[in-house]
Amino acid sequence: MKINFFDKINQQVLIRFARFLSGATVLWHESQPDICQRVYFANHTSHLDAVVIWAALPSHVRNLTRMVAAKDYWGKGYVRKYIAQKLFNAILIERENVSVKNTPVKIMIDEIENKYSMILFPEGGRSDTGTLGTFKSGIYHLCKKRPDIELIPVYLNNMNGILPRGKTLPVPMLSRIVFGHPMWLEADETRNSFLERTRNAILKLKKLEEHYEAEEDDDTD
Repeated sequence: MKINFFDKINQQVLIRFARFLSGATVLWHESQPDICQRVYFANHTSHLDAVVIWAALPSHVRNLTRMVAAKDYWGKGYVRKYIAQKLFNAILIERENVSVKNTPVKIMIDEIENKYSMILFPEGGRSDTGTLGTFKSGIYHLCKKRPDIELIPVYLNNMNGILPRGKTLPVPMLSRIVFGHPMWLEADETRNSFLERTRNAILKLKKLEEHYEAEEDDDTD
Protein backbone atom coordinates (compact mmCIF):
# COMPACT_ATOMS: atom_id res chain seq x y z
CA MET A 1 0.00 0.00 0.00
CA LYS A 2 1.31 3.42 -0.96
CA ILE A 3 1.15 6.01 1.80
CA ASN A 4 1.31 9.78 1.29
CA PHE A 5 3.52 12.17 3.26
CA PHE A 6 0.73 13.37 5.58
CA ASP A 7 -0.33 9.82 6.45
CA LYS A 8 3.29 8.79 6.98
CA ILE A 9 3.75 11.57 9.56
CA ASN A 10 0.58 10.48 11.37
CA GLN A 11 1.76 6.88 11.24
CA GLN A 12 5.07 7.78 12.89
CA VAL A 13 3.26 9.78 15.57
CA LEU A 14 1.06 6.80 16.42
CA ILE A 15 4.03 4.42 16.45
CA ARG A 16 5.84 6.64 18.95
CA PHE A 17 2.67 7.09 21.00
CA ALA A 18 2.15 3.31 21.17
CA ARG A 19 5.75 2.82 22.28
CA PHE A 20 5.35 5.53 24.92
CA LEU A 21 2.11 4.07 26.31
CA SER A 22 3.43 0.52 26.47
CA GLY A 23 6.98 1.33 27.54
CA ALA A 24 7.64 -2.00 25.90
CA THR A 25 10.86 -3.94 26.21
CA VAL A 26 11.12 -6.20 23.15
CA LEU A 27 12.66 -9.66 23.43
CA TRP A 28 13.24 -11.99 20.49
CA HIS A 29 13.60 -15.50 21.94
CA GLU A 30 15.06 -18.01 19.48
CA SER A 31 13.84 -15.91 16.55
CA GLN A 32 14.79 -12.74 14.70
CA PRO A 33 12.93 -10.06 12.74
CA ASP A 34 12.52 -11.20 9.14
CA ILE A 35 10.57 -10.17 6.04
CA CYS A 36 9.52 -13.76 5.28
CA GLN A 37 5.76 -14.24 5.34
CA ARG A 38 4.65 -14.81 8.92
CA VAL A 39 1.66 -14.93 11.23
CA TYR A 40 2.42 -13.26 14.56
CA PHE A 41 -0.17 -14.69 16.97
CA ALA A 42 -0.55 -13.35 20.49
CA ASN A 43 -2.59 -13.23 23.67
CA HIS A 44 -5.23 -10.50 23.63
CA THR A 45 -6.14 -8.16 26.51
CA SER A 46 -6.33 -4.64 25.02
CA HIS A 47 -7.45 -2.74 21.90
CA LEU A 48 -3.82 -1.59 21.67
CA ASP A 49 -2.29 -5.07 21.45
CA ALA A 50 -1.99 -5.20 17.65
CA VAL A 51 -0.73 -1.62 17.46
CA VAL A 52 1.96 -2.27 20.07
CA ILE A 53 3.18 -5.45 18.34
CA TRP A 54 3.20 -3.68 14.97
CA ALA A 55 5.10 -0.69 16.42
CA ALA A 56 7.68 -3.02 17.98
CA LEU A 57 8.70 -4.48 14.62
CA PRO A 58 11.63 -2.94 12.69
CA SER A 59 10.38 -0.64 9.93
CA HIS A 60 11.34 -2.96 7.04
CA VAL A 61 9.32 -5.76 8.68
CA ARG A 62 6.50 -3.50 9.83
CA ASN A 63 5.93 -2.23 6.27
CA LEU A 64 5.09 -5.79 5.21
CA THR A 65 2.96 -6.67 8.24
CA ARG A 66 -0.79 -6.09 8.53
CA MET A 67 -2.99 -6.26 11.60
CA VAL A 68 -6.14 -8.36 11.58
CA ALA A 69 -8.86 -6.28 13.23
CA ALA A 70 -12.60 -6.48 13.87
CA LYS A 71 -14.52 -4.47 11.28
CA ASP A 72 -17.36 -3.73 13.70
CA TYR A 73 -14.89 -1.81 15.93
CA TRP A 74 -12.17 -0.45 13.63
CA GLY A 75 -14.55 0.19 10.74
CA LYS A 76 -16.76 2.57 12.72
CA GLY A 77 -16.25 6.32 12.73
CA TYR A 78 -13.90 8.38 10.60
CA VAL A 79 -10.95 8.35 13.03
CA ARG A 80 -10.86 4.58 13.66
CA LYS A 81 -11.41 3.81 9.98
CA TYR A 82 -8.68 6.26 8.94
CA ILE A 83 -6.20 4.77 11.43
CA ALA A 84 -6.99 1.17 10.47
CA GLN A 85 -7.08 1.57 6.71
CA LYS A 86 -4.73 4.46 5.93
CA LEU A 87 -2.10 4.21 8.66
CA PHE A 88 -2.01 0.51 9.54
CA ASN A 89 -3.28 -1.08 6.30
CA ALA A 90 -5.29 -3.39 8.57
CA ILE A 91 -7.24 -6.41 7.38
CA LEU A 92 -10.77 -5.76 8.64
CA ILE A 93 -12.70 -8.92 9.44
CA GLU A 94 -16.45 -9.30 9.73
CA ARG A 95 -17.56 -10.87 12.98
CA GLU A 96 -21.21 -10.64 11.96
CA ASN A 97 -22.97 -11.53 8.70
CA VAL A 98 -20.25 -14.04 7.83
CA SER A 99 -20.95 -16.14 4.75
CA VAL A 100 -19.11 -18.80 2.75
CA LYS A 101 -17.88 -16.09 0.37
CA ASN A 102 -16.48 -13.79 3.06
CA THR A 103 -15.17 -16.02 5.82
CA PRO A 104 -12.38 -14.47 7.91
CA VAL A 105 -9.90 -17.07 6.66
CA LYS A 106 -10.71 -16.36 3.00
CA ILE A 107 -10.41 -12.62 3.55
CA MET A 108 -7.04 -12.99 5.26
CA ILE A 109 -5.64 -15.26 2.55
CA ASP A 110 -6.86 -12.95 -0.21
CA GLU A 111 -5.44 -9.87 1.52
CA ILE A 112 -1.96 -11.15 2.35
CA GLU A 113 -1.40 -12.76 -1.07
CA ASN A 114 2.24 -13.95 -1.20
CA LYS A 115 3.58 -10.74 0.27
CA TYR A 116 2.28 -9.69 3.66
CA SER A 117 2.66 -11.04 7.16
CA MET A 118 -0.10 -10.43 9.71
CA ILE A 119 -0.84 -10.05 13.39
CA LEU A 120 -3.81 -11.93 14.80
CA PHE A 121 -5.29 -13.12 18.09
CA PRO A 122 -6.49 -16.75 18.08
CA GLU A 123 -8.65 -16.22 21.18
CA GLY A 124 -10.95 -14.03 19.11
CA GLY A 125 -12.01 -11.59 21.84
CA ARG A 126 -10.06 -9.87 24.56
CA SER A 127 -9.52 -11.39 28.00
CA ASP A 128 -10.72 -9.33 30.97
CA THR A 129 -8.53 -11.19 33.44
CA GLY A 130 -5.35 -11.57 31.40
CA THR A 131 -5.78 -15.37 31.40
CA LEU A 132 -5.10 -16.95 28.01
CA GLY A 133 -8.37 -18.27 26.63
CA THR A 134 -9.17 -21.14 24.31
CA PHE A 135 -7.96 -20.71 20.73
CA LYS A 136 -10.57 -20.62 17.99
CA SER A 137 -10.03 -22.74 14.90
CA GLY A 138 -9.40 -19.88 12.45
CA ILE A 139 -5.62 -20.04 12.74
CA TYR A 140 -5.73 -23.79 12.03
CA HIS A 141 -7.84 -23.39 8.88
CA LEU A 142 -5.58 -20.55 7.76
CA CYS A 143 -2.50 -22.76 8.09
CA LYS A 144 -4.24 -25.66 6.35
CA LYS A 145 -4.57 -23.44 3.29
CA ARG A 146 -1.15 -21.82 3.68
CA PRO A 147 1.10 -24.36 5.48
CA ASP A 148 4.16 -22.52 4.14
CA ILE A 149 3.55 -19.49 6.37
CA GLU A 150 5.81 -19.25 9.41
CA LEU A 151 4.11 -18.85 12.78
CA ILE A 152 5.65 -16.67 15.50
CA PRO A 153 4.06 -16.82 18.98
CA VAL A 154 4.02 -13.51 20.83
CA TYR A 155 3.40 -12.92 24.53
CA LEU A 156 2.29 -9.48 25.72
CA ASN A 157 2.85 -8.74 29.39
CA ASN A 158 0.88 -6.09 31.29
CA MET A 159 -1.04 -4.73 28.30
CA ASN A 160 -4.41 -5.26 29.98
CA GLY A 161 -3.67 -2.41 32.39
CA ILE A 162 -3.02 0.15 29.63
CA LEU A 163 -6.45 0.10 28.00
CA PRO A 164 -8.74 -2.45 29.67
CA ARG A 165 -12.24 -3.24 28.47
CA GLY A 166 -14.69 -0.38 29.05
CA LYS A 167 -12.01 2.32 29.28
CA THR A 168 -11.47 5.01 26.64
CA LEU A 169 -8.32 6.70 27.93
CA PRO A 170 -5.08 4.67 27.98
CA VAL A 171 -2.71 4.75 30.96
CA PRO A 172 1.06 4.46 30.29
CA MET A 173 2.62 1.36 31.84
CA LEU A 174 5.77 -0.71 31.42
CA SER A 175 5.30 -3.90 29.46
CA ARG A 176 7.27 -6.53 27.59
CA ILE A 177 6.76 -8.14 24.18
CA VAL A 178 8.29 -11.59 23.77
CA PHE A 179 8.57 -13.06 20.26
CA GLY A 180 9.04 -16.81 20.29
CA HIS A 181 10.44 -19.65 18.21
CA PRO A 182 9.08 -20.15 14.63
CA MET A 183 6.43 -22.85 14.17
CA TRP A 184 4.56 -24.46 11.28
CA LEU A 185 1.53 -26.66 10.91
CA GLU A 186 2.83 -30.22 10.86
CA ALA A 187 1.76 -32.75 8.24
CA ASP A 188 -1.44 -34.58 9.26
CA GLU A 189 -1.65 -32.60 12.51
CA THR A 190 -5.17 -32.53 13.91
CA ARG A 191 -6.97 -29.31 14.70
CA ASN A 192 -7.06 -29.92 18.44
CA SER A 193 -3.39 -30.87 18.57
CA PHE A 194 -2.39 -27.79 16.60
CA LEU A 195 -4.50 -25.41 18.71
CA GLU A 196 -3.11 -26.90 21.90
CA ARG A 197 0.47 -26.65 20.61
CA THR A 198 0.14 -23.01 19.53
CA ARG A 199 -1.58 -22.04 22.78
CA ASN A 200 1.15 -23.78 24.78
CA ALA A 201 3.78 -21.84 22.82
CA ILE A 202 2.39 -18.59 24.25
CA LEU A 203 2.14 -20.07 27.74
CA LYS A 204 5.83 -21.03 27.53
CA LEU A 205 6.68 -17.43 26.61
CA LYS A 206 4.62 -16.30 29.60
CA LYS A 207 6.78 -18.47 31.89
CA LEU A 208 9.90 -17.09 30.21
CA GLU A 209 8.67 -13.54 30.83
CA GLU A 210 7.98 -14.36 34.49
CA HIS A 211 11.55 -15.68 34.76
CA TYR A 212 13.00 -12.46 33.33
CA GLU A 213 10.75 -10.39 35.58
CA ALA A 214 11.93 -12.32 38.66
CA GLU A 215 15.56 -11.81 37.67
CA GLU A 216 14.99 -8.07 37.27
CA ASP A 217 13.34 -7.92 40.71
CA ASP A 218 16.36 -9.69 42.22
CA ASP A 219 18.72 -7.20 40.57
CA THR A 220 16.85 -4.27 42.11
CA ASP A 221 16.90 -5.70 45.66
